Amino acid sequence: MPRRRVARPAAPPLRTSSEVQEHKADGDWYVRPTQGSSLKDYRCPGCSQLIRRGTRHVVAWPVEKSLLSDAAIDERRHWHTACWTRKH
Repeated sequence: MPRRRVARPAAPPLRTSSEVQEHKADGDWYVRPTQGSSLKDYRCPGCSQLIRRGTRHVVAWPVEKSLLSDAAIDERRHWHTACWTRKH
C-alpha cells in the first residue's frame, strides 16, 4: 500500500510586529527589542561583554541570509541596546 503524503505545517514567520528594519553599513537588519526575560546569558558581538539574563537588549539578524546559512534567522545575535545603536 503506498504511503499517503502528509502536509507539513508551514514554517513560522521570521518577522513579528515588534520588529523593525534598520540599515547599517553592512546591510539591512531586522531588530527586535527584548523585555529582559531571557533565561541565559549572551555575549554581545559589539563589546564582547556578557548580556546578563534579565537584561533588556536587542536581537538582530540580517534581512538577507548569507551563503552558508539555511535561513537569515539562524544568524541572529543578541546585542546590548547601546552597542547596537553605536554599530555603523
